[in-house]
Amino acid sequence: MKTAPATTDLRRNFAVVIPAYNEIENIPALFRAVVESFERHELDGEIILVDDGSTDGTYEAALEAARCLPRARVLRHRRNLGKTESMITGAGAADSDYIILFDADLQHTPEEFPRFLMKLGEGWDVVAGRKTGSYDKQAVSSVYNRLSKRLFDVPARDLNSMKAFRKEILDEIPLRHDWHRFFIVLAYSRGYTVSEIDIELYPRKAGTSKYTGQGRILVGVGDLLVVWFYLKFSQKPMHFFGGTGLVLIVLGVLIGLVAIVLRVAGWMPPFGYRPLLTLVLLLETVGFMLFGFGFVGEMVAILRTEVDHLRKSDGDS
Repeated sequence: MKTAPATTDLRRNFAVVIPAYNEIENIPALFRAVVESFERHELDGEIILVDDGSTDGTYEAALEAARCLPRARVLRHRRNLGKTESMITGAGAADSDYIILFDADLQHTPEEFPRFLMKLGEGWDVVAGRKTGSYDKQAVSSVYNRLSKRLFDVPARDLNSMKAFRKEILDEIPLRHDWHRFFIVLAYSRGYTVSEIDIELYPRKAGTSKYTGQGRILVGVGDLLVVWFYLKFSQKPMHFFGGTGLVLIVLGVLIGLVAIVLRVAGWMPPFGYRPLLTLVLLLETVGFMLFGFGFVGEMVAILRTEVDHLRKSDGDS
């Protein structure tokens, strides 16, 4: 665990990154709550709101609310890209070393900022918030988080909530669309330390939720499996593709030998020899294809490792 930064440094050396999409009803109350919390706890961090292609005037309302705040900025995507892209945009614009990711719907309170900063000050790289109490979609969220913990074994029970982290982490881990939900998993897999605190989730006071629909469950589970596969096999793809390919190749050879023995012995299977030969061809073709995928995957993994080393060398220099 890294040495804890000075408390006085942390009071200023952080940025609150707020992704917002069609949240015009919440913007005045959002800025008011953040500013009041800053004043109450003597904080002087950055406030960076990223308008993610809103069509309801969120950008203009945020500009007006941030006009008199010296460390507040409002950024804008030309179209709706997603929360992951908004997080990356906001963090990339921050001058501070620490990021607090905060939703614009005010279902969490800015009064949690000091608690997150305190944990960061203890030396943790990532601090995850765990939602407590009853809330909508709690059953789905609970199943999703349990499945995630079982697959990834991270020391956090809630992967998709308010969080704080070192900005440098985003320079190292790859984040694709909607992969903000796996930020903690990816950071932990790279050796960053993770802690967790309980935070309360409040009902939405205005606007509508942007994360609804049964389709999002399927997308979430699909992304979960993709991230699991990426973490488990991206370093050694031959273990999956090559191993499976070899099994199919050996199985095809065995079935071919059985067909030859049956032919020599003069025993005709009820279905004839042609299905056996077709099965042998299928197993051998798919087996060699998978083995080839594994070999190509190994070459890609080697190149990626070399690129990572070059990137680290450039960063150190």
